[in-house]
Amino acid sequence: MSATLIAGLARTAAPQTALRRFLALDALVTGANGLAYAAFSAPIGRLLGIGPATLFELGLFLTAYAAGVGWLASRRRPPVFGVKLVIEANCVWVVLSLASLFLWDAPTAAGLAWIPAQALTVAGFALLQQLSLRATATATGRGTGASGPQ
Repeated sequence: MSATLIAGLARTAAPQTALRRFLALDALVTGANGLAYAAFSAPIGRLLGIGPATLFELGLFLTAYAAGVGWLASRRRPPVFGVKLVIEANCVWVVLSLASLFLWDAPTAAGLAWIPAQALTVAGFALLQQLSLRATATATGRGTGASGPQ
């Protein structure tokens, strides 16, 4: 993905602003999901085929996680280490979501659609955040600490 495409998606040419916007969007979507899971764990659990206790606990976790991501987004220059943690956590979420389809959940048809859809959304956040972080590092003349040329 080019810097131009990322800038267009974030509606800014400033990589730092794009990164903050993608973090904020992640926090907003994750927080809304978490609050819904916690507040409506029984009906959503029935709809998706996920135990209400599991969904409630996931909701609490996602709400706390969203608060942390939101805090990063509120920083004028989000710390690279924190952003990398968010990207890695998002990648772990994607893997665990997809694994849950086969390992420990018995999802309904709605769950079979929702779980991969939300995993794809989270993967998109991780990709956009990684590309924005890389663009920010390039713009400031610093590497992101990843191996290979920046």
